[in-house]
Amino acid sequence: MEKREQLYEGKAKKVFATEDPEALIVSYKDDATAFNGLKKGTIAGKGIINNRMSNLLMQKLERLGIPTHFIRELSDRETLVKKVEIIPLEVIVRNIAAGSFAKNYGVEEGIVFAAPTIEFSYKNDALGDPLLNEYHALALGLATKEEIETIKKYAFAANAALKDIWKLCGVTLVDFKLEFGRTADGTVVLADEISPDTSRLWDSETKEKLDKDRFRRDLGGVEEAYQEIMRRLKENL
Repeated sequence: MEKREQLYEGKAKKVFATEDPEALIVSYKDDATAFNGLKKGTIAGKGIINNRMSNLLMQKLERLGIPTHFIRELSDRETLVKKVEIIPLEVIVRNIAAGSFAKNYGVEEGIVFAAPTIEFSYKNDALGDPLLNEYHALALGLATKEEIETIKKYAFAANAALKDIWKLCGVTLVDFKLEFGRTADGTVVLADEISPDTSRLWDSETKEKLDKDRFRRDLGGVEEAYQEIMRRLKENL
């Protein structure tokens, strides 16, 4: 597949056109950001790990009936994906109180919820990705009621599947962020990535953080954590 002009560059990825108008090439970078871009750095090898991990997990979710944008992996850093119109909702599924949830609601990090919870943010960097509910999303025309119901169904199904996958790896899935898009025929599919950049992953025994929180919180050992989580996944998936 021929890589043509660059269409977009985000915090963690570049997107390129191809000769197929319904297919794009995503290239993963080692750049790291946190706090809506206020903190910037580099995590060596992150792009390779996130590309491979996301592809492995998306293929697993596809087999479980959750449609994704994945077509095929092209190289260590590049993947061919379906062209989608991204729905401007960040979808966060939480199993345990951590991060902004613990801070916003004044609860201790590590509290396990009786059932998974879901929240939406408006995907808008200029506004700081504010939290919103389904009624806000409908009022702003971000998605239809049917699309929101589909997104919730897929998000909870992905959570159940990913929890089981990570459990086999000795890892607890604390929370994670998903993004969805519409294909040319309007089908809602899982897009973006599933990686230590977008998930909180704790060692099940020690509660050691094996994700981007090591970068956010200056905990050190960031590259080692990404390598360890990838090693466990490859051994158990």
